[in-house]
Amino acid sequence: MIPKYDLEKIKFATDSPTFDKAIGLYERGCVTQFSDQIDGFSALVIGSNPYHVFVSAKYYDEGSCECYLGQEDILCKHMVVVAIYALRKGEALSVEDKRQGNQIIFSGSKGNLSNDELAKFKSNLSIALRYIKGYRGPSRIWFSYQNSLEEGCNRLSVLLSTLPVSRQTAKLVVNLLLRLDKKLSMSGVDDSNGTVGGFMEEAVKLLIEFAKIDPESKKEFETLKGRKTCFGWEEPLTT
Repeated sequence: MIPKYDLEKIKFATDSPTFDKAIGLYERGCVTQFSDQIDGFSALVIGSNPYHVFVSAKYYDEGSCECYLGQEDILCKHMVVVAIYALRKGEALSVEDKRQGNQIIFSGSKGNLSNDELAKFKSNLSIALRYIKGYRGPSRIWFSYQNSLEEGCNRLSVLLSTLPVSRQTAKLVVNLLLRLDKKLSMSGVDDSNGTVGGFMEEAVKLLIEFAKIDPESKKEFETLKGRKTCFGWEEPLTT
């Protein structure tokens, strides 16, 4: 059976501590007795105790586990590692497979994106921004909503980490920050955990690095002068 999700989905949508612990279990060979079921996958995961685990083939975060988190319907490392095993069947994971992209890494390279690269960037940007949406649901889905924000920001972090330094790319980052600011102030995004705000602070730091390498990049900061943003993120770029 082929899962409906992929490793990228698991990396971006799982919190860092849970994902890292799941990777540890995977690499230590803790997934045993793995088998396909009618609508998912089952396994015995050897952790502090042996736990019977089931993971849906459609959604990696739906299933069951005998551990204390699983009994509270909270996604645990045992479910995540079974989902990873369903995709890789015990094959070795690369460094990139294990990197979540939950922070922006400055590339340091200079240049513009080609037309094809720009189109791909904008397409992936639109996909990532779909996860950063207003919250209007009941309190019982608040945690899954926060996971959605985290996934969106993780996807954005990976995208920005690929950008070379230029005035063109600085404009892309500035426009992204303005879009996120609008989402926070006008679209009902509940950033109680500071996930989106934290990402925006990292993006501002990236722009500061851009300006050090290519002073022309600073011209794109002019559009921020006189603006009042939701938490003053523009100040380091306009002073």
